[in-house]
Amino acid sequence: MKARPIVLGVAILGLTALNACSTSQVLNEGYIVDQKSLELVPVGSSRAQVLLALGSPSTTATFDNEVFYYISQKRVRPVAFMKPHLVDQHVLAVYFDKDGKVERIANYGLKDGKVFDFISRTTPTGGKDASFLGQVLSDTVSDKGPGVHL
Repeated sequence: MKARPIVLGVAILGLTALNACSTSQVLNEGYIVDQKSLELVPVGSSRAQVLLALGSPSTTATFDNEVFYYISQKRVRPVAFMKPHLVDQHVLAVYFDKDGKVERIANYGLKDGKVFDFISRTTPTGGKDASFLGQVLSDTVSDKGPGVHL
């Protein structure tokens, strides 16, 4: 019956080695929203103030007026040798009025599979902006397709 402790020891050693390999790694990419930086750009701030406080945007667009987009992604790699997969993505949007002043700020992500603004707690209505946001954020669910990759 001396084989039993050896088998138990090998089993424990194997489980320990397997557990060491299974630790997942979280990778945050892109712009990470900092509440203190956001407080430096209230409604009415200039474009220059936004650039000083938040830095250069990930991308910009002009729909009715200019919009700065700051895109962040969270990926998880389950095991060190595996490819990380996208689990969360947010788009901080800073909207400017015709005079180049901040009109509003939104923090978009997906909630129940739909684009959702976590600041105003609303779902954006249709239009070019909503279509763009839907395209960018759709990668969170499928991790495939034409969305923006950082």
